[in-house]
Amino acid sequence: MSLTPHTSLRSLIGRSDVARIVLGWGSFAAVLIAHPLFTTPAPAAVLVVGLVAIVAVILVCAFGVVKQAEALAHRLGDPYGSLVLTLSIVLIEVILISAVMLGPGEHQTIARDSVMAVAMIIMNLVIGLALLVGGIRHRGLQHNRTGTSAYLAMLVLLVTLAFGLPALIGVDGSYTVAHEIPVVVLTLGVYAFFLVRQMGAQAADFTEVGTVEAGAVEPGTVTPGTLTPGAVAAGARSCTSILATLRAHRLEVAVRLALLVVTVLPIVLLSHDMAALLDDGLARLGAPPALAGVLIAAIVFLPESITAIRAALAGEAQRVTNLCHGALVSTVGLTIPAVLVIGMLTGQTVVLAESPANLLMLGATLLLSVTTFSAKRVTATHGATHLVLFAAYLIVLFH
Repeated sequence: MSLTPHTSLRSLIGRSDVARIVLGWGSFAAVLIAHPLFTTPAPAAVLVVGLVAIVAVILVCAFGVVKQAEALAHRLGDPYGSLVLTLSIVLIEVILISAVMLGPGEHQTIARDSVMAVAMIIMNLVIGLALLVGGIRHRGLQHNRTGTSAYLAMLVLLVTLAFGLPALIGVDGSYTVAHEIPVVVLTLGVYAFFLVRQMGAQAADFTEVGTVEAGAVEPGTVTPGTLTPGAVAAGARSCTSILATLRAHRLEVAVRLALLVVTVLPIVLLSHDMAALLDDGLARLGAPPALAGVLIAAIVFLPESITAIRAALAGEAQRVTNLCHGALVSTVGLTIPAVLVIGMLTGQTVVLAESPANLLMLGATLLLSVTTFSAKRVTATHGATHLVLFAAYLIVLFH
């Protein structure tokens, strides 16, 4: 029996959801009001209390985002459910980076620094932790190698266009207008093509290995490393099938999507508001300024990170790669064209070329990722190697 709209809303929006939203937006309002107190140099007590309070609020809100994301993933299935969370966070991040570029001051390297930090965190820290804990609990995880290969192919291409090519053919690390236009077109074109294929004809490539659909196959009859008929059916859902699902559960999907966005917005806004506090605190500690970007990126993608680790603990290896690799593909595929277009329209210089040390870290990360996910079964050892590479990146950061 279908629920009435009133009952459905009450069942979908709990007190904890409302409390998180009020806490998040109330904290953001409080930070805006107390902004004069955070003016550099802020008193040490204010600096510490402010950072601790903001991080605590972000953690509380992050668990709310994870709750809605997991509910949507269950309702829509992968890759659609993971894509909702990924695009929600990435789009907000792209909008904020674009807003910073359109604001006062010089921000030539903001896109490069932000995306580099996101790449190292997602590809090494988050994936490393997920594979480590998932590998220890399940003695290895099976993933859909075709889907993962598609993600990695996209990342090799996008990272090359974003950070490698401008170092070779650019002027002082920046593309010329003659270069920017084709790079924007190529990046957006291949990203759009990828999304269409991921949500359509190749959707089965992004579903869990051995997924069992009701009535499709009996548990225990799945051949390791193969997709069940149920998984193929789930992954091959057409746009018509998805629209039918949305119509049947339109209230639940709409409410959960709204809750996700409204809960994730304060996380992103607070993480950027705390940038000044981090810069001030790190300067007092003598830490490199780039570390602030890493910490902010870690906080912005905290909901996705938590979701990925929970998926690994549940043995859902493909969901880990959908969340992590999918997030980075979307981040590079949307951020770079956005900042290049803004640069062309406003006459700002956009520096994308990375330093030799960071290019080495990116290259090693991509090579390690290809090696890791070429295996039928990823293990805790694979996770440990990614974590060590992230530690090496921190050494480069503090060099």
